[in-house]
Amino acid sequence: MTKLIEIISANKKFKTPEGENVIALDDVTLDVKEKEFITLLGPSGCGKTTLLRSISGFEELDSGDILIDSQKMTDVPPYKRPVNTVFQNYALFPHLNIEKNIGYGLDVTKCERKERNKRVNETLDLVGLSGYENRKPSQLSGGQQQRVALARAIINRPKILLLDEPLSALDRKLRQSMQLELKNIQNELGIAFIFVTHDQEEALTMSDKIIVMNQGKIIQTGTPTQIYDNPSSKFTAQFIGESNFFEGKIININEKLTIKSNCSNIIYLKNFDQSKFIIDKNVIILLRPEELSLNPYDSNDECFIEGTVKQIFFLGTDYKILLEIANKKIIHCSLRDSSRNEIQKFKIGVKIKLFYNPMSIRVLNNE
Repeated sequence: MTKLIEIISANKKFKTPEGENVIALDDVTLDVKEKEFITLLGPSGCGKTTLLRSISGFEELDSGDILIDSQKMTDVPPYKRPVNTVFQNYALFPHLNIEKNIGYGLDVTKCERKERNKRVNETLDLVGLSGYENRKPSQLSGGQQQRVALARAIINRPKILLLDEPLSALDRKLRQSMQLELKNIQNELGIAFIFVTHDQEEALTMSDKIIVMNQGKIIQTGTPTQIYDNPSSKFTAQFIGESNFFEGKIININEKLTIKSNCSNIIYLKNFDQSKFIIDKNVIILLRPEELSLNPYDSNDECFIEGTVKQIFFLGTDYKILLEIANKKIIHCSLRDSSRNEIQKFKIGVKIKLFYNPMSIRVLNNE
């Protein structure tokens, strides 16, 4: 697939009111291919919006290059770049009706009237707003306003659509609905989307590729399954999904990796590269809550963690159990509703064993 955007060693600093320099982008290098749905994911202040604004031309890099279609964007103003942006606050014109809001970009370019009306009607239909063209933005719901902003951004047929947390103001159910709609629209349009969010569920649901950022740096790049199943660092593991971490020391390396954790548990790992581990090495162990079970895996009853039930929460399709193990450490376990009969026998304060599959353990460097 052809590279549509190339970001090469992008650096950007901002001055605080106190005169200090804050690094927003730290040697960021990234490629975006045609028709990809890329999500920039990270906590507030990690640099994702600065990167988006640099691509659109609203921020100027201190150093580095941005190329779109192999053309350097240095000194190219935002209105001449083949990108459009959907902002967090939608930025609709309150005095114009929906038809005029959507057609505004075509009016500015003096598009021929017949072609302009045809494209407005096609775009209204694409975002599910046919019949709403005479309403004002204030007469629409939040989800409908979001669709208007999206329609206005895509009507000029940009090669890249940039979306800066456009769903953050919507309630949970509407957000989930709009996530699927955005992905469907992206597939239908066949253009690249770069989506900024700090919501891991949005990133996992919508993306072809996730870029995890922190403190102006790219921490990890991969597909949603790669990022979730094989996080390269504790930061990524914490940010994507729930995680249980154990610090420990390797005490044996044979067909199983044996780790003595600081919570007195012995934890076993199978299917590992022996060349990467040495005796007495300090490591961080990652165990996802959903990988814990009430029943042993493969009749292997040594792979378990024992503790005292502190809380039980019913979440509809899952139960969440908080278990206190040695050193007063609390770990989380997610069990499917299919285990309801067993779970309902539990009482706060009872001791139970939670089993894990030694193939599902991940070991991170103790950095």
